[in-house]
Amino acid sequence: MGSRLGALLLVPLIAWCIDPDQDRLGWRMTATILGVFMIVVAGPISRLIHNQPQDIGLLPDGDKPVPQSGISADDSDISSSNEVDFTASEALRTPAFWLIAFGHGFTSMVILAVMAHLGLLMVDKGYQVQDAAFVVSVYTAVAMVFQLVGGYAGGKIPIRLALAFFTALQAMGVVVLVYADSLPSIYAFAVLFGAGFGGRNPLTVAIRGEYFGSASFGKILGFSTVPMNLLLLIAAPLVGWMRDTQGDYTDAFLVMVLTNLAGAACFLLAKRPRIKWRPNLT
Repeated sequence: MGSRLGALLLVPLIAWCIDPDQDRLGWRMTATILGVFMIVVAGPISRLIHNQPQDIGLLPDGDKPVPQSGISADDSDISSSNEVDFTASEALRTPAFWLIAFGHGFTSMVILAVMAHLGLLMVDKGYQVQDAAFVVSVYTAVAMVFQLVGGYAGGKIPIRLALAFFTALQAMGVVVLVYADSLPSIYAFAVLFGAGFGGRNPLTVAIRGEYFGSASFGKILGFSTVPMNLLLLIAAPLVGWMRDTQGDYTDAFLVMVLTNLAGAACFLLAKRPRIKWRPNLT
């Protein structure tokens, strides 16, 4: 939610600074100020980050401390975790790993396309840069709220079903954007897209921890971003090429809707994996 709040405040401010119809800071000075600001704050903020809760005397949410003495069998069962930890190589051999990786990639393609081309699409429709900034602010604000909604829903229903629902909602928003013919309908896109994007966002990471455990979480997440990033490399250039070739964004964004729905199908099919066999080393 903190990252969404930053975008909510910053995007309209940047749009105000770079407005081509006004003599303000312009692109170059605005980008320079942002770059210097990030360099200055990176060091102090990094000192606030810890590798694990135990570094500062805490436990992960939901874990109970093990009593130091007088522990009974029942107490031990309560404090122990039922988590099954996959190694990275074990995760790579499961269908769920690849379905999640491609589901994450397909559903992120439309997000990158919207971020890169929303302003240009709105200019094509006759709106101003500042209008696009306010639309981004709306979907960012909605996404802030739905970060919590998505996390809650993922704890109450199977996480793959929650992911499929929110990614389908995200696709529905893009369909509204493609055929929007007024500013209110573009704001309707912002609400739908923000709800889908916000609800989906925490779940795409959480599903890996829920399915594969925490012991090799970093490696598993890293490996799964490889196919995702390859898909992201395609998204914005493909949409731009189709816009330049066809003269509008209609077919380009409809292709993104199809990739989004393909991602929803991947999430829906990603059933929880199980370790079939592991040698006993004790």
